[in-house]
Amino acid sequence: MSLNLLKLAVGIEGVDHLRSVQAQRLWRKGRLVHVTRFRPRRADEILDGGSMYWVIRHRIRVRQRILALDRHETEAGGKPKCAIVLDPELIATDPVRRRPHQGWRYLEGTSAPRDLGPVGAVTAREDSFPPEMEAELRDLGLL
Repeated sequence: MSLNLLKLAVGIEGVDHLRSVQAQRLWRKGRLVHVTRFRPRRADEILDGGSMYWVIRHRIRVRQRILALDRHETEAGGKPKCAIVLDPELIATDPVRRRPHQGWRYLEGTSAPRDLGPVGAVTAREDSFPPEMEAELRDLGLL
C-alpha cells in the first residue's frame, strides 16, 4: 500500500477554488508544484503511487497523485526546499473530518478516504445528500 501526504489547503474555500488557483499556477509555471521546507524522509514510499490529500475547511476533500519530489533552490540563496510535483487531476474523496496541523503529515494508504472520482465528473445521485451535509450526518453517526 502506498504512503500519502496530508496537507491543509490554507486560504482555499472549496474544491472549485483549489482547482482555479492550481489552474493559474499551472498556466504560469508549466507544471504544478507545491514547495515545502523539508523533503519527506519516506520519499521512496511516497513516489510508489502516493498522493497529496488536501484538507479543505476541516475535511479531506480531494487528492492529487505525487509525480516527483524535486530539489527547489530559493531565490534568496537560503537552504534548498522540496518541490512536490503534483498531477493536475483532482480526485474527489469521501469528506473525512481532520483537525488542523502545520506542514504536512504522512497518511497511510489504509487510512486514506475512498475515491469518489475525478472532480467535475462526480455525478450526484438523486437520493444522495450534498457532500458537506453527508459528512456532517456521518460525523453524527446517522449514516
